[in-house]
Amino acid sequence: MDSQKEALQRIISTLANKNDEIQNFIDTLHHTLKGVQENSSNILSELDEEFDSLYSILDEVKESMINCIKQEQARKSQELQSQISQCNNALENSEELLEFATRSLDIKEPEEFSKERQMLQTLKFLPVPKAPEIDPVECLVADNSVTVAWRMPEEDNKIDHFILEHRKTNFDGLPRVKDERCWEIIDNIKGTEYTLSGLKFDSKYMNFRVRACNKAVAGEYSDPVTLETKALNFNLDNSSSHLNLKVEDTCVEWDPTGGKGQESKIKGKENKGSVHVTSLKKHTRSGTPSPKRTSVGSRPPAVRGSRDRFTGESYTVLGDTAIESGQHYWEVKAQKDCKSYSVGVAYKTLGKFDQLGKTNTSWCIHVNNWLQNTFAAKHNNKVKALDVTVPEKIGVFCDFDGGQLSFYDANSKQLLYSFKTKFTQPVLPGFMVWCGGLSLSTGMQVPSAVRTLQKSENGMTGSASSLNNVVTQ
Repeated sequence: MDSQKEALQRIISTLANKNDEIQNFIDTLHHTLKGVQENSSNILSELDEEFDSLYSILDEVKESMINCIKQEQARKSQELQSQISQCNNALENSEELLEFATRSLDIKEPEEFSKERQMLQTLKFLPVPKAPEIDPVECLVADNSVTVAWRMPEEDNKIDHFILEHRKTNFDGLPRVKDERCWEIIDNIKGTEYTLSGLKFDSKYMNFRVRACNKAVAGEYSDPVTLETKALNFNLDNSSSHLNLKVEDTCVEWDPTGGKGQESKIKGKENKGSVHVTSLKKHTRSGTPSPKRTSVGSRPPAVRGSRDRFTGESYTVLGDTAIESGQHYWEVKAQKDCKSYSVGVAYKTLGKFDQLGKTNTSWCIHVNNWLQNTFAAKHNNKVKALDVTVPEKIGVFCDFDGGQLSFYDANSKQLLYSFKTKFTQPVLPGFMVWCGGLSLSTGMQVPSAVRTLQKSENGMTGSASSLNNVVTQ
């Protein structure tokens, strides 16, 4: 009897253990089910965000195509209206001439008819003007302006004016039919050259063509000419900027509440489903892996807590285009009430906690309008106070190959400060802002005044060079 009780006790104990195991497994399944539901909900939410991004991009492409079509429609309509007007004038003149000739047929007196015939013989019709010839040697591209010069193949004193057309392109050589922007028209040019000023060079080249017009008709277009208009174009990199900075293309603004909601979202994404994933791996034999998500187009990805994102007190944002060679120039304007900001360049290796000018991988000038006003050059945690007035807009000149970074008053082109160094890796435009905002101007050529100052500065020794030695790497 005792042995039977012991056996029964063992069976009961085994059943109890199995019951606990089953209950634990049920709890695990419930936990896993909850995790699957939460993860599915998050993935659906992220999928909605991705499709919203795609829809936004498609809307932008649609708007761009519609604008291009409307511009081309307006250009062609204007040209056709001009031709209709010219033809109407020619028709009126022809009708008057026909009426005059008809009246001449009714003349019976030989002397009077002879006089009318002499008048008809003296009439001359304006010929169609020949196509002008653009002279590339006489054309000039400088200071974000383009001067186009042309000449007629032979003298024509009947020319009334010229029409110049231009458009931007990224293709060298002859203009292409497809993938090109619309021609923009400049009418009623009286001379044989014209200057377009205040341009933003956001394409590698520009196409130009010109046609001559007399009082009656417009002639054929000249052979198109392509001129190089390269300049540094970049936007701000929102994917690695500090969470307290609101970044949009070429503008950045301090946002003290910007990081609070996003930081909790990031932490939630980093920690979500870690237990659930382990449980799924333990209790399932197979599964479908989630797709690898990538950013769409050139649009920066959503905030994901990347290790490259600046944090702490490094309220920094970098440009999205690296400088690896050549000479480049851009300008920065701060809001009037901006408390503190820095402008300069940095290596890609700048740490997420590092501030501009406090490491040997960054160079900048710093403006502080909080508590006390200071204006200084910074590099490798060394500071040089600048005894000049802070300009309304700062011009930045970077000569990568020459190892020079200079700052100017963008309006007067007065030199503010120059760093002499040797860049050992590509640099990115860098910006720091606190309690305020900055706006950038890119697509700019190095101004002629800056080039002249650079030549004279490179030939100088003394005070400027000795100041540079204080903070040069």
